Amino acid sequence: MIHIQKFTFNSIQENTYIVYSNELDAIIVDPGCYFKQEENQLEEFVLQNKLKIHAIINTHAHIDHVLGNQFCCSCFNVPLYLHSYDLELLKAVDSYAHLYGMEMYKTSPLPDYDLNGVKDLNFGTLYIKVIFGPGHSPGHVALYFSNENIVISGDILFKGSFGRVDLPGGDLDTLKNTIYTHFFSLPDQTKIYSGHGEETTIEVEKKNNYILQF
Repeated sequence: MIHIQKFTFNSIQENTYIVYSNELDAIIVDPGCYFKQEENQLEEFVLQNKLKIHAIINTHAHIDHVLGNQFCCSCFNVPLYLHSYDLELLKAVDSYAHLYGMEMYKTSPLPDYDLNGVKDLNFGTLYIKVIFGPGHSPGHVALYFSNENIVISGDILFKGSFGRVDLPGGDLDTLKNTIYTHFFSLPDQTKIYSGHGEETTIEVEKKNNYILQF
């Protein structure tokens, strides 16, 4: 069984997730911690629950999802995973962080592992299917825990909405294909943990999502 702890961090209100098993194997997905108190909150949860962090995984490389990369990789001494199609987006964060009022941004390390072409990941007792889902960004991925009917969608699909496509590398037709082909083919009961906002399910979004109007 897996457990998911959500933290909502930084001024953009991004959802950071710690996913862990009963055996305490854990990963951190999209660390958005920017302020010191946010870093402390994340670290304290890991220490209090005696979690073994195996990796940091970025679903994509927009600023709000990578603010805590440097802190987490250093604090827990673990590698960073990112799809190489988003590598230039990651490198670019330094050049525009100040425009978001984030002058204290700590430059992310470069990824240790490329998710390009990766279908499955295994971290101890955590088993993950990697869904390549471009549209919001060129190298966006989602993490699907098939045994639990859970998907961490990043900014692909939200409750009643979907990821914006007006940022560099975004494309509406590509995102629609990702949602219709890869997400709406998942079991209806699959629970969606998004990069922003509240949880939802595939069944609810297939009936109600705004993407259906396009």
